[in-house]
Parts: sequence; C-alpha cells; structure tokens
Amino acid sequence: MTAVTAATESEVGRVVTDLHAAFTDDPVLCWAFPDEGKRRRYGRHYFEMQARRLVPGGLVWRAEGGGALWAGAGRWRESPLQALRLGILSFRGVWPRGGRVARGLLGVESRHPREPHLYLAAVGVRPEQQGRGLGTALLQPGLAEADRLGLPAYLESSNIRNVPLYERHGFEVTEEARLPGGPPVWLMWRPYGADFSEA
Repeated sequence: MTAVTAATESEVGRVVTDLHAAFTDDPVLCWAFPDEGKRRRYGRHYFEMQARRLVPGGLVWRAEGGGALWAGAGRWRESPLQALRLGILSFRGVWPRGGRVARGLLGVESRHPREPHLYLAAVGVRPEQQGRGLGTALLQPGLAEADRLGLPAYLESSNIRNVPLYERHGFEVTEEARLPGGPPVWLMWRPYGADFSEA
C-alpha cells in the first residue's frame, strides 16, 4: 500500500492533478461541465482552490495516485473572494448553464450543518489506482483527527457507488439533494465516536 502523508504546499499541484483525474467522470462534475473538453480544462479549479486554502491547515493528505481534502471546524466555507475567483475561473466552462449550476451548488451548501465538525471536501483516487484500498487509506487520517478532536464529520457524496464506502466508516445518509436538471447528492454525517472498519 502506498504511504499516505500530509500534503505540503509544494505538493498541491500533484494533489489537484490526482483529484481532477479521479473526478473526470463524476456525475456532478459532468452535470456542471457536460462538454468533456471543458470539464478537463475547467474542472480542476475547484480542487485547486480547496487544496490551496486547506493545505496550511494540515488536513490535506496525499498518496501516489490520490488525495483527500479536509476542512477543520469552522473552515468548510471558502471566503467570498475565493468563491468569486472560482466563479470567474469556471465561468467559460459552465456557460450558458452558469445560473443553474450556481443555484444547485448553493442549494447543497445551504444544507451544510452548522455545528462544529470536520468536512471532507473531496477524496479521490485516479482510475488506474482504484480498487486497491487507497480510498480507505486516504480517509483514515481525517477520521482519526475528527476522533482526536471529539468532532463529527460531514461530506457530500456525488456518486452513489461511494456511499457504501463511507457507510463502512461510520457515515450515515441524512438527505438526498437533487441538483436542478442533474444528479442527486447524498449528504452524509458521521457522529463523533462512530465505529468504522477497514472492510
């Protein structure tokens, strides 16, 4: 198994590249960027913004072929300036569907829990590395940190295939949100102290 380590600022580019590859065929990314060329060009901006803002907090982990982006308690939301910059960078990719995409994503964000928790913004493994337990390995440091801090954890799963993986780690589906004209998103909560296995 490839070692999982805390990502440094010099490794942000590698983390972003791995996550972008992992999410190329993700249902929500395909909904936001239906054109494959635009998805490949513009789909990485979200991961870049999140990785750059979260690496200094020490909750971003990487391995050869994958990464996990966690936000600490109270740090799940990007600043207005970061959100504006992401919108500008992504605008040409989502045009002319930008309004619908923004409404859908803001609708999901409006359901984000307000109580203190760790937030899994993204975890992904490159397609050629999947099926080897790397996703589980990338989840474990964040879950261990949540337990160490005595905090619950939260995520939004954009792919139904990943829901059982999260459930094995103590997450429970709290709601299924439907994006306008798009796929569902499963909102998942892991109470503090939830048991999880490595199955």
